Amino acid sequence: MSVAAVAGPVSPFDLTEDQRAIQQTAREFATEQLAPHAIEWDQAKHFPIEALRAAGQLGIGGIYVDESVGGSGLSRFDSVLIFEALATGDPSIAAYISIHNMCAGMIDRFGNAEQRARWLPGLCSMERLASYCLTEPGAGSDAAALETRAVRDGGDYLLTGVKQFISGGGTSDVYVVMARTGEPGAKGISTFVVEGGSEGLSFGANEKKMGWNAQPTRQVIFDGVRVPAAQRLGDEGIGFRIAMTGLDGGRLSIAACSLGGAQAALDKSLAYVRERSAFGAKLSEFQVLQFKLADMATELEAARLLLWRAAWALDVKDPAATRLCAMAKRLATDAGFAVANEALQIHGGYGYLAEYGLEKIVRDLRVHQILEGTNEIMRLIISRGLLAA
Repeated sequence: MSVAAVAGPVSPFDLTEDQRAIQQTAREFATEQLAPHAIEWDQAKHFPIEALRAAGQLGIGGIYVDESVGGSGLSRFDSVLIFEALATGDPSIAAYISIHNMCAGMIDRFGNAEQRARWLPGLCSMERLASYCLTEPGAGSDAAALETRAVRDGGDYLLTGVKQFISGGGTSDVYVVMARTGEPGAKGISTFVVEGGSEGLSFGANEKKMGWNAQPTRQVIFDGVRVPAAQRLGDEGIGFRIAMTGLDGGRLSIAACSLGGAQAALDKSLAYVRERSAFGAKLSEFQVLQFKLADMATELEAARLLLWRAAWALDVKDPAATRLCAMAKRLATDAGFAVANEALQIHGGYGYLAEYGLEKIVRDLRVHQILEGTNEIMRLIISRGLLAA
């Protein structure tokens, strides 16, 4: 075949017809089921469980879980399309769904056949909700220093300790918990699935937060909680690896949620400058605002392309996937917050009013620079990867 016979280049960034359909389904759900209620849920601190159940009916509760146990069997690339679309309606709820999926994905990957059959169908349908329990009051960025202990007692373990900043705490039915079973450091940590309602399991007060008000955040407290050994994921001592593997995908998801929230803010800004006038002209005619909008769109597009690259790398098990996930999380969450903040500024005083939804997006996206590993920790992961190469 000659060069002249080639009709034209095929873009490596073109989505398939199925991916566009998945993206559209998630966007329609966000528009119809999340966006109309987002401000009300935020102000009332309401966790919309019925909306989560509806998401589960669409297959959004187990996006990358195997179909044999009720999941959708999609890729990580597909998942970032879904989470970005969901976050255009409500970043807080999209982010909780991403955490729920992270837990389901960990059970699917590391659980045995009995564990997967026991927990995953209910998690995939979102009839049961899940929380990820790694962070502690004294072990945030230094997660390997966690102190929650799991002491063997015959065929069970007794879990004692406190987990901090747990999304869904007190409401979730299943808690994926990292606890120390051995030596200090990462090699002494194991992972357990703890059922809500277990004796000795209790919760702190719902935290008063800057954003993410539509999902509860509480301490999860273990006071000698008896957990059967059959509820340990994998062998003793591999829990930190399980936790970090979950976080690679979790970082992609939270990056996607930042892009979705910021895209919604950009869209609001485009509509606002087209409609509003000042000094005898439409705001859209002012070059300073044109340049702002151009920069906002460029930053989001650049972050989106890196996110897609990282998601692809995770799907194909590229050795650089962890570093790329950290890069994507750092760039997308920084860019997402900056764009949302700029959108508020474009709206002036109206952006500061709750009814316009901009201040909520700003508040919701700010925490994305902290959770799933702070952006300072992302830089550490990236630099270690570069220096080890």
